[in-house]
Amino acid sequence: MMRTLPFIALLCAAAASVSAQPQPGKVERVVVHGKALEGNLEGDSPDRDVAVYLPPSYGAARNQRYPVVYMLHGFTDDVDHWWGVKPHFVSLPAVIDKALAGGKTREMIVVMPNAFTRYQGSMYSTSVTTGDWENFVASELVAYIDSHYRTIPGAASRGLAGHSMGGYGAIRIGMKHPEVFSSVYLLSPCCMAASMQPGGMAMPQAEAIRNPAEVDKANFFVKATLASAAAWSPNPKNPPLYFDLPSKNGEFQPAIAAKWAANAPLAILDQYIPNLKRLHAITFDAGAQDAAIASTIKLLDGALNAYEIRHAFEIYEGTHINRIAERIETKTLPFFSANLSFTPTKR
Repeated sequence: MMRTLPFIALLCAAAASVSAQPQPGKVERVVVHGKALEGNLEGDSPDRDVAVYLPPSYGAARNQRYPVVYMLHGFTDDVDHWWGVKPHFVSLPAVIDKALAGGKTREMIVVMPNAFTRYQGSMYSTSVTTGDWENFVASELVAYIDSHYRTIPGAASRGLAGHSMGGYGAIRIGMKHPEVFSSVYLLSPCCMAASMQPGGMAMPQAEAIRNPAEVDKANFFVKATLASAAAWSPNPKNPPLYFDLPSKNGEFQPAIAAKWAANAPLAILDQYIPNLKRLHAITFDAGAQDAAIASTIKLLDGALNAYEIRHAFEIYEGTHINRIAERIETKTLPFFSANLSFTPTKR
C-alpha cells in the first residue's frame, strides 16, 4: 500500500499537468454561397470554402459570445495553405493557439474565405469578371458567420486583416465599410499606389496569354497582371479572358491604366476620410527587405498623418513572408485583443 501511494500521486500530478496545458481551438470548414459572386465571367464557383477558427472555450461556454476577425489571404494562396493543410509559411490555427497560450491574446473567432480564383486571386474587388468580392466579404460572409456562430454582431466587435493581396483587400473594404468593421490591420499590403506603368516587365508576356488555360503556366508576375486586369479592367465583350490590359499590341492604353489607378487605395483614400476617421483602430506593417511595399506603407502613414487620422505602423526586419506567422502571433492578434469590444451589446 505504501509503495502504491507515490505511484498514485505521480499519476495525479501527470493528469493535472495535462489538464493545465492550453487547449487548442477547433477548426471548421464551411461553404458559403455568394450571391454577389454568381455569374462571374471567370466561371468560378459562387460557393466558397471558408475556414472558421473557434476558440478553446467555444464548445463548453454555451452562453459566451465572441468578436470576430476576418483574415484575408494573399495572391496565389488559399485556405488550405493558410490553415495547415498544405505546407506554407504560416499555419493560422497553430499561430492562434500559440498566441492564446502566450497570454497576450484574448479568445476570438477567426474567419478566412478562400479567394483563390481562375486567375489565382480575386483582389477582393468588384468586377463582372471576378465577381463582387467586396460585397461578399463585407455583407454576405459576415451575415453567414453572425447567423451560424455565437458572435458579437456589431462593428465594434469585428476586425479585418490581411496579408499582401489580403492587406490590400482589408484597406479597400475597411475604408468603405466602417459600419461593418471597426479595426483594421494590414500585413505587407500590396497594390497600394497607382502605377504609371502597370504590369511593368510582365506586360508583354501577359499580352501573349490568349486563353485561361495558359494562365497556370505563367510566372507569378504575369499571373498578378492578369488577376489585376480581371479585377480592375473587366470587359464582358472581350472573351475568353473578359478583361482589358493597359497595353495592347505593345501600345500603352491610358484609359485602362486609369482604371487600375482608380483602384489604388492611396489614389482614392482622400474620398474616404470620414470613413477612415470612423474606424476605431488602424495598424499596418511591412518588412524592410520587402522594399517596394515598405515604401508604400510609408506613403500611407504620411497620408493618414495629413488628415490627423490615428494609426500605427512599423517597418521591421524581414521579407514579404518570412516573419508573417510571428507578426500575426505577436502583433496582429494582440492588436485585435486590445481594440475589439468583447462585451455583447444589448439587442
